[in-house]
Amino acid sequence: YFPSMALLVGLSTLIAVMAGGLDVINGVEGASVGKIAEFVMYIQMLTFPVSAIGWTASMTQRAVASQQRINEFLQTQPEITDSPDAFEVTVKGNIIFDNVSFTYPHTGITAIKNLSFEIKAGEKIAVIGSTGSGKSTLAQLLLRMMDPTSGIIILDGIALQKHKLKNLREGISYVPQEVFLFSDTIRNNILFGNRDANENEMENAARVAAIQSDITGFKEGYETMVGERGLTLSGGQKQRISIARGLVKDPQMIILDDCLSAVDSETEKRILNGLDKFLHGKTAIVVTHRIFSLMQFDRILVLDDGELAEQGTHESLVKLNSIYAGLYRKQQEEWHENRAL
Repeated sequence: YFPSMALLVGLSTLIAVMAGGLDVINGVEGASVGKIAEFVMYIQMLTFPVSAIGWTASMTQRAVASQQRINEFLQTQPEITDSPDAFEVTVKGNIIFDNVSFTYPHTGITAIKNLSFEIKAGEKIAVIGSTGSGKSTLAQLLLRMMDPTSGIIILDGIALQKHKLKNLREGISYVPQEVFLFSDTIRNNILFGNRDANENEMENAARVAAIQSDITGFKEGYETMVGERGLTLSGGQKQRISIARGLVKDPQMIILDDCLSAVDSETEKRILNGLDKFLHGKTAIVVTHRIFSLMQFDRILVLDDGELAEQGTHESLVKLNSIYAGLYRKQQEEWHENRAL
């Protein structure tokens, strides 16, 4: 827009000078250099208001188009809503998957196939499997980010679809692998999970997430700014702040969706040991790929191509000598190789 306006203004000035100059050369009556200069000045004086009118029209068109796109977003109805007969139920953590399958509608990929298992309230469950085995899909189904294609999920004796979404998501803390931190202080990022938490609760959550010592090492402590306008954190630090945000919510049930991928194995063990005490009597589902950290779980679910291939304790699965045992031996070899280096 602006280059075009500048070109037109320049051309109008050039044409005025050329036409006026020819009139003066040809001796046209009333033509003079002074009048040409006066006319050019008038053109320059009119340039800004005419440009402003054009600029305003252009901005108005862009604003209307932008508002239309925003309205489309605001008016979009969520696919997952409360059913008319939904209950306000406090989440306790008893979970049953009964022959659950899920196919992504846009791709036709079946991520979960005939999945059946039960988790009792207070159990610590690990979910392990290769990439694309359906681990994250399982977590999203529990949060009711989407509904199963077939089968039923029962939470605390009631079908998941019968739980009010507000109560369901208030009772579950979900920590994803892809961490999002606001361009704000560490304090506000953690307390985003629970604005009513006090100082001790916040620090305890940070301690369990193994990020307390890092925070106190910063010059501004919990008031340290992070994000674009502040301190650049490592991937592991971001994940641990995200875990602290989930813990400060004091949930009855927590889902950690491979959110320890950027921390080393020793830090992961510290976090899981702290979680075991912090979440005493509460349900925990941890999606991970490190087998060395799974020895303390009540049960391990091994997913393979969307199906439940194995389940049991660490010891029983190693004795089974199948998928889990193979992964365990492979990670043992990698650990010994890294240690030798």
